[in-house]
This record gives sequence, structure tokens and C-alpha cells, in this order.
Amino acid sequence: MKHKTFMAFIWPSLLAMTLFIALPILSVGYQSLFVEHEQILKTAETCGPFGCNSQVSIDAEAMAKQRAEQPAGRYNGLGTYTNASHLAFGEISEIVATSKDFNEIRNRIMNLPFYKALVFTLAYTFIVTPLVIVTGFFIAIVVDSIPKLFKGPVIFFSLLPMLVTPLVGSLVLFWMIDSRGIIGAALQALFDDPGLSLKASPTLTWITLFTYGVWHNAPFAFVVFYAGLQTVPKDTMESAMVDGASRWERIRFVTIPYLMPLATFIALMQLMDNFRVFEPIIGFSAAASATTLSYLIYNDLRAAESPLFGSAAATSMLTILGVVILLLPVLRRNWREFNRKS
Repeated sequence: MKHKTFMAFIWPSLLAMTLFIALPILSVGYQSLFVEHEQILKTAETCGPFGCNSQVSIDAEAMAKQRAEQPAGRYNGLGTYTNASHLAFGEISEIVATSKDFNEIRNRIMNLPFYKALVFTLAYTFIVTPLVIVTGFFIAIVVDSIPKLFKGPVIFFSLLPMLVTPLVGSLVLFWMIDSRGIIGAALQALFDDPGLSLKASPTLTWITLFTYGVWHNAPFAFVVFYAGLQTVPKDTMESAMVDGASRWERIRFVTIPYLMPLATFIALMQLMDNFRVFEPIIGFSAAASATTLSYLIYNDLRAAESPLFGSAAATSMLTILGVVILLLPVLRRNWREFNRKS
């Protein structure tokens, strides 16, 4: 293909990626170097028949002038990345210096906001992603083997979790596990414990969130694997059957190797999505037991006094960096495989 023809095909995609991906990321990175302006206060003295009172208030005019001069805020450099709300280098140094027990050091560090959110985010990502791949593959194998008469209804019900928006789905499950919901009431009756609550225990909250993640994302893996199963070479499968291979052996030595590129694709998509998990935390009101990096961004942007744009931007950049680090091993493996085939 000529370079001119190639550029004619690719420039719309390059333009779209520049406008909607590269420029917003650069903008967020620039904003992360600034913090909000400090409030300028003014004191007004009011005098009456019984004496004078001083009243302190925000000088709106001076604040407006300051924002006009520095729209991005007050320059802070990398200070936002290293403060107590993010990487907390100073706090970690103090913890290491004042604590001698390793478990104490670990617990204190894990209680810092950023690291607490990072631990759950990584746990959610590395537990939900493989379970989604395995569950989706199992559903695809089962659906592919049932009679055609039942395939339509089974596929429809298998796709229902994906059709429900994440926030609505998490709210539905949240109501179900409530003490008055069908799951919560059933567990209380099963264990004969009226005080049993899935919401009260951080461990049970984590398990519930993981379960929801698998339930909601498995249909995507199912669709991809099911489409891939339709392209598995029939001749190879028939040859395996003639050679006496059992169903499990055909799946293990023919189907799974053939679908490995699809599994890699699903892993890439799920790693990105799960590392940015947000809606279940809102739907389950689970912020006290489980927070994520995306929830920290949301929390900064809805701060009571004024949105913390610099803090939210810094967390966003750290999240992007985390996604890139997670994808590097998979992308590196694909690159090696591509070079080997070439």
C-alpha cells in the first residue's frame, strides 16, 4: 500500500485519538501540577449600640481576581503526587522510622487513602479478571453444546447482566443482600442469625463486590468466546474425534489453544475496565469497606467546599500509569508472538 493511501485511511483515526485521548490526558497531566488557590479572608467590623463585632468572610472579589490571573490554580509541581492523599512519601518515611514491626508498618501504610484504594483495586482486578475469563469460556462451551432449539433463550438470559447498566445492576444486588432482600433474608434464616448482614463485614463486602464483578462482566467474555467457537476448524475437531480424543481432550488440546488470542483480548479489556472500577462502590455504598482509585477521583470532584481538581487529576494520572503497567506484560507477550510468527 502506498504511503499516501495509507495516510488517507489512518488520518481520521489519528485525528480522533489526538482530540479525544491524547489532548485530554495532557490536559489532566497539566492540571495535576496545580492546586486550588488559598482562600483570601477579609475582616469586617460592625458596630452597634452595644459595641463592635468582627466578622471574617471570604473576599470574593480578591478570589475572582486571583483565579483570573491564574486559571489553573496555584502551581504545586509534583507535590500533589507525593502528599498524604496520594503516594505519601513523607508519611511512609515517618511510619518506617517510628514502627519496628513489619505488620504494623504494613497496616499503617494500607490505611493511607491512596494505598487503601490501590489494594482493593488490584485485588478486584486480579480476582475478577481470571474468573470472568473462565466463567465466560465455560458458558460458551455449554451453550455451544446444547440443542439449537434452546440456544436462543439461553443466550438471551446469559446476556442480561451485560444489558443492565453497572450502577443499576449493583443497586439491584445491593437491595437483594439487604436484610429485607431475598438473599439477605435467606442467609439470616439459613444461619438462624437475625443480625447477620453482608454489608457489615468488610470481607463479605469485598466478596460481594467480586461476585458482582464476575456476574456483570462474564457475558462479554461469553460473547467473544462463543463467536470464536464458531470458527474452530471442523476438520481438526473431527480428526481428534477419529483419534479417540475425549471431549475434555478436544477442548484442552484444540479449542483452548485456538481461542488463546481471544482470551488475551478479553484479558486486556477486563484489566482496563476492572482497574477503573467505580459504579459498584457507589451502588453498594461500600466506601467504608472498599474504595477504588476511581472513587477517590469522584470524591475529590464532589468535595464540599470546592472541587479538588488538582488532586483528582493526580489520581487520574496515577490510574492511567497503573493501567499501562498492567497491560505491559500482555502487550509484550503479543509483540513477541507477532515477531515469532513474522
